[in-house]
Amino acid sequence: QVTLVESGGGLVQSGGSLRLTCSASVNNMSLFNMGWYRDPPSKQREWVATATRVGNRAYTNSVKGRFTVSRDDAKKTVNLQMDSLQPEDTATYYCYGQLPGNLTIHWGQGTQVTVST
Repeated sequence: QVTLVESGGGLVQSGGSLRLTCSASVNNMSLFNMGWYRDPPSKQREWVATATRVGNRAYTNSVKGRFTVSRDDAKKTVNLQMDSLQPEDTATYYCYGQLPGNLTIHWGQGTQVTVST
């Protein structure tokens, strides 16, 4: 059983920052690749960032240099630090977890991020 709960979304002005946190209820989060997707308005879900279980980090091009993903396996949390936010970052952000080689993706319920001009 894997349960993911996001927090930290909200309304922020362009150029501002937000920090999202995903709290995982799972026996061994260290076995999972963890990260974030987002659903922009009227667009398909897109991958944002991944923190792999072996310590690698990866980002979609549009957030490189502005977003930082981190994980704490002991606390069972995954964070997304978002700086220099832009209106195009407005979306519902979803935490995800996936075991390597497994097709099942576990999702959180999402948290809304709105960036105003």
